[in-house]
Formats: sequence, structure tokens, C-alpha cells
Amino acid sequence: MKNIATKLVTGGQKEALQNINTINPPLHRASTVLFDCYADMQLDIQGKFEGIAYGTSGLAAQNAFEAAMAELEGAYRCKAFQSGINAIAMVLMAYTKQGDHVLICDNVYGPTRYFCTDFLSKYGVTADFLPSNAGHDISSFLKNETRLVFMESPGSNTFEVQDVPAITKVCREKGIVSVIDNTWATPLYLNPFELGVDVSIQSATKYITGHSDILLGTVSTTEERWAEFEACCHLFESFASQEDCYQALRGLRTLHVRLKHHEQSALDIANWLTTHKAVEKVIHPALESHPEHELWKRDFKGASGLFAFTLSDEYENMDHSVFVDSLELFGIGYSWGGYKSLITGGKMQRNNSFAYEGKTIFRLNIGLEDVDDLKKDLEQGLAKLMS
Repeated sequence: MKNIATKLVTGGQKEALQNINTINPPLHRASTVLFDCYADMQLDIQGKFEGIAYGTSGLAAQNAFEAAMAELEGAYRCKAFQSGINAIAMVLMAYTKQGDHVLICDNVYGPTRYFCTDFLSKYGVTADFLPSNAGHDISSFLKNETRLVFMESPGSNTFEVQDVPAITKVCREKGIVSVIDNTWATPLYLNPFELGVDVSIQSATKYITGHSDILLGTVSTTEERWAEFEACCHLFESFASQEDCYQALRGLRTLHVRLKHHEQSALDIANWLTTHKAVEKVIHPALESHPEHELWKRDFKGASGLFAFTLSDEYENMDHSVFVDSLELFGIGYSWGGYKSLITGGKMQRNNSFAYEGKTIFRLNIGLEDVDDLKKDLEQGLAKLMS
């Protein structure tokens, strides 16, 4: 007969471990994971245990999400992280050491740039910036100590496209790790591993979760590059929230239908904006006017719902808040890939020559609203600016 204190601790444990066959994975909240026997613990101490030894090793929801992403991307393995920048930082730390040199494409996500210049530099890793449309010319930027090349194609603010196969060919020949932030295209519209990339990063915060309520990142690698990366993750005990992985897995199930809607609506609005007299340039890789359109057409299977535009010179120096603040359907906020349309605006700076120097770039995340309603909203906003 158990005493009350024991009943409080043990009650319901056997029932909680029932093997129930559900469509979605169980959601565990656990730090401690119990071994079946003492021998298994000894195997874990020796680094030979193949099961899950602790909560940071990844529980059911995280493992299911990572497996789904690896299969989708055609990768060897995948690891989930607490955010996109967390995934990026882990990649840059895992593959570099003091004295190494990295090359970063000039159009990368701002925090990626700052991590290299403001954090890695403190530990003796130097960084230089490639032109945003780099390709075969990457060879002229390489140094003997170049260890890693980081791409973002297209960039999520100015949308330049790199010649990814040309870059990865050079990297393979030199033994350099090639990395791409593939968030814009998702695994549905670009498979980096087919183009020779070693490491693919996703900010799952965006299209994969799709509802602007989760912060999550993923890193997928080839078999050749996995062990080095996994060792770094193990050292940092890197893991993602089980609840967030569960939600991301749910978002993944509808990615195909959502992304197609984002794509079609964005292309419709982008083409419409090219005819607007207040607009100077629409920056969308799927438009023939885009400088790297042919590269996009060669490598990509589709376009997502994120693009940008600039205003004609006569409206460049006006008070842009008249336009932005009047929008009713476009929220003013960072991030993208969710169901609600968003707008950001600002001037970008680059290390290399830049086609939009001094121009305000308005970036649109086209959500799942009715496309005609979104056009009307942009039209009334631009009309107020013009008046």
C-alpha cells in the first residue's frame, strides 16, 4: 500500500505512457527522460546510446518536424532552433574558428551581417562582403583562409539573386562550406542541395509556420557536413520549443496551398504596380525586368509573396508616412510569410555598389487577403502621397 506522498508522485504515470496512434505527434514537456535500464545509461555515457537521453536531445514533436523538413529539403538531417537568427548563428559558429575568413553576400538579412562583423570578429574570424549578384566571380574574393560562403538568394530586402551553382562549384573545388538562407523560396520553390549547397537555413518563423505567432529556425545539411554541425549543437544543448515545433509541423501541412496563393497574389500586385505612375521600379525576381530574372527562372520553381518597389524621383523626398500610415490592410511591422499583409520602408546600405543607393525601398509581404482589396488599399495610399 503506497503512502500519500508516493501516490502524489507516481499517480497516472503508467496511463500517461500509453502508445496511442494519433495523426499528430504527442507533445511532451520534459527535461528528464528515463532510461529503460542501467546498461542504456552506460551506453549514453560512452556516447553510444541511440535513443533520447535528455530533453535537449529532441522530443517527439521536434523530431517529427526535423524529419519532415529533412525529407522536404532532400537533406541528410535537420535541426530546429529557437529562431532564424539562432539557426544562422549556430551555423557560423559551427563551421568557423579563429583565423578563418568568411564571405557574405551583401544582401543578407541584417542580423546575419551584424553577427559576422560584431560577434565573430571578436573571436578572430574575418568577413568580407560579396556583390549581391555574385557567381563565377567569387574566385576573386577568396583567400587562403576562406572557410565559408554565405548566400541569401534572393535577398529578403532587395531581392538580388546569386548564381548558386556557380558559387557552390567553386566551394566544392576549394573545400569551402557553402551556406544559403533559403527562407524566401522555402524548400518548395528552391532545393539548394540540388544546386550543390552544403547547408540550408530556413527562418521557419515565416512561411513554414505561416501565422506570425511562432519564432523558429531550421538548419539542414548534407551527410558530409552533419557531424561537425551536430557536435556544435550538442555542446550548446541547442533545441527548440516542443510547442513551437508542433505548430510548425501543423503549418508545414498547408504550406503548398498557402504559398501558391501568396505567389499568385504577389505577382498580380507586382504587375499592377509596374503601371502605377508613382512607382519607379518593382523589384520582384519573377518579373522579366528583374536583373537576375534568368537565373531565377533557371533555378527556382516559383516565387513567394515578398517583393519590393521604389517610388519615382518626384515622390522620393516627400513625407512617406502619408502613404504608409494611410494603409488599412497592410500592417507596419517586421517579418513576413504570415497570412496578414505587411509593409516596411527604408533606405538600405551596402558594402558594394548598389542599384538602389539613396532610394527608399518599400517591401510588401502579400498575405491571404483578397487581392483586389489590397490593390485598392495601395491605390488610396499612393493617391494621398501624390496629392
